[in-house]
Amino acid sequence: MKKTLLLAATMALGYTTSALALTVGVSWSNFQEERWKTDEAAIKAALDAAGANYVSADAQSSAAKQLSDIESLMAQNVDALIVLAQDTQAIIPAVQAAADEGIPVIAYDRLIEDPRAFYLTFDNVEVGRMQARAVLAAAPSGNYVMIKGSPTDPNADFLRGGQQEVLQAAIDSGAIKIVGEAYTDGWLPANAQRNMEQILTAQNNMVDAVVASNDGTAGGAIAALTAQGMVVPVSGQDGDHAALNRVALGTQTVSVWKDSRDLGRAAAEIAVALAGGAMGADIEGAASWTSPSGTVMTARFLAPLPITRDNLAAVVDAGWITKEALCQGVTAGPAPCN
Repeated sequence: MKKTLLLAATMALGYTTSALALTVGVSWSNFQEERWKTDEAAIKAALDAAGANYVSADAQSSAAKQLSDIESLMAQNVDALIVLAQDTQAIIPAVQAAADEGIPVIAYDRLIEDPRAFYLTFDNVEVGRMQARAVLAAAPSGNYVMIKGSPTDPNADFLRGGQQEVLQAAIDSGAIKIVGEAYTDGWLPANAQRNMEQILTAQNNMVDAVVASNDGTAGGAIAALTAQGMVVPVSGQDGDHAALNRVALGTQTVSVWKDSRDLGRAAAEIAVALAGGAMGADIEGAASWTSPSGTVMTARFLAPLPITRDNLAAVVDAGWITKEALCQGVTAGPAPCN
């Protein structure tokens, strides 16, 4: 707190934030998904550019460990915390502890339903809409399976809500029928695969489309489908390299790309600003947002982009993936793999 006040005074005298070295702590729920390493690199680069230090901890998918991780980060005198929450409810005591010490908290990509946290993410309801639109365009009728995310991650329900918005009319008309639906504990592909296998067995393989909520769960669902010799439209998100390759190959319909380089950079810049005394409402692009349960928070939402066979070149042009990695094993595929 003393460092933050001194930093604010220093900035008032016209110096940059690097005049005093800030330390930003990042609590990661895990590094299971490919994308978190990309997020981390972006955070580190932006903090380095601001002259701030980076410290972190990996909770390894344990809500209990994440609480102790944050306690440890606070003991290292961090000036701000970026938290990718393992469990949105279990993390609240850590927000309280940080607030007691005057340490700003950024709820990174996953909601922490506490008005003291700054919520930074992509528009996850829109991600769900994008997933459902792409699958519905490819399979306008038939039996649908909904492979959801982790039940402890609010994003799972945000995504599911957006998906339902798009599918509702087709459900009401009888064009499509949801024949299976399951949460995926921990977002683990193995759990998604097991869920998909059970649904296929229950439905005698009479499945025409799968709305999976991220690329990991999509990969699990596709593994189950492949074992049965089936190829149906499947959605995902995150722009994982393996998933983008599946889009090029034709085994996955869409991966909604959330350029986590932008999210990581924004998180670092916001952390530095808040540590320097800025208010959440002062952050560029920030707005008041009300959660589904009525909690009013300050939030910033970045825009996602659905990647299908029609616009695969976008991720290559942006330097997200090389053409070689995207097109591995693809013959006579879509641009740029043709």
